[in-house]
Amino acid sequence: MKKQLINYETMLRVMKAISHSKDPAEIALMTTEGIKTALDVKGCSLFLFNRKSNELEVAASFGLSQNYINKGPISAIHSIAQALEDGPVAIYDVMDDPRIQYPSEANKEGIASLLSVPIVFGGTLVGAMRVYTSEPWEFTLDDVNFVNALAQMAGAAIHMAKYIKGLKSSIDVLKSLREVESQRSTRRTPYEGVPVSVLASDMSKK
Repeated sequence: MKKQLINYETMLRVMKAISHSKDPAEIALMTTEGIKTALDVKGCSLFLFNRKSNELEVAASFGLSQNYINKGPISAIHSIAQALEDGPVAIYDVMDDPRIQYPSEANKEGIASLLSVPIVFGGTLVGAMRVYTSEPWEFTLDDVNFVNALAQMAGAAIHMAKYIKGLKSSIDVLKSLREVESQRSTRRTPYEGVPVSVLASDMSKK
């Protein structure tokens, strides 16, 4: 019961923090930190799916070394692809599972077990959340549901934050164009403000 209460409190805290943030990177970091702390595991990472390269790119990570984070490109096809297609996948022993793309690097990092949860928004895959433990871990249904819930909330928040930032950029561009157009319309020509009779007199002298 105590663990469930901690997870519930963490979920509320992360949800509140997410609702006040419009920075995708900050949202990703808050979520990974919240999951890592609540489950008391080695680390947690949030990946975003790059459709051009078909790779998972690290958006935020908490509890893992830079060497492990920078170990190499994460292929969405070869690295636990089942989790991206069918749902959460729990791996008890990372050294004895063909779905792990970098088993030796995981061993050096001290990772024993791993949980991978796809992040889906609007029916479209946008990334994945992964939880790492330093000891063999049998993830419970509560663990999976907790990580899954925060992963989907983070995915939706990141998507909306990116949309808002993009929308703001578009608005800024429109504002700058309107300012230029306004300057053009208000710019006085050499003859503006000069009485017509004076212009006519000048023209007759030429």
